[in-house]
Amino acid sequence: MTCYCYILECADGTYYTGWTTDPERRLRQHNTGRGARYTRTRRPVRLVYVEPQPDRSSAMRRERKIKTLPHLKKQALIRENSRG
Repeated sequence: MTCYCYILECADGTYYTGWTTDPERRLRQHNTGRGARYTRTRRPVRLVYVEPQPDRSSAMRRERKIKTLPHLKKQALIRENSRG
C-alpha cells in the first residue's frame, strides 16, 4: 500500500507534517478538527506538499526527517515540489 508524507500550511503560517494513506481524506480530517491537536486551533489548513512513499515505515521515517527541518528548509522543499 502506498503511503504519503505530507505538509500542511496552517492559518497562522506554521507547518504541520504527517503521513497518511489518503492525503485528501486526511486534509478533510484536519479541517474538521478531527486531525492532530496541533492543527485544531490553526484552521483552516491547506495541503502544500505530498510525497509518495513505498510503505508505512518509509513514510514515518520521512515524516521524522521533515519535522527536523527548519521552517525555511520546509519552504524550499515545498517550492521545489511545486515546480516539478
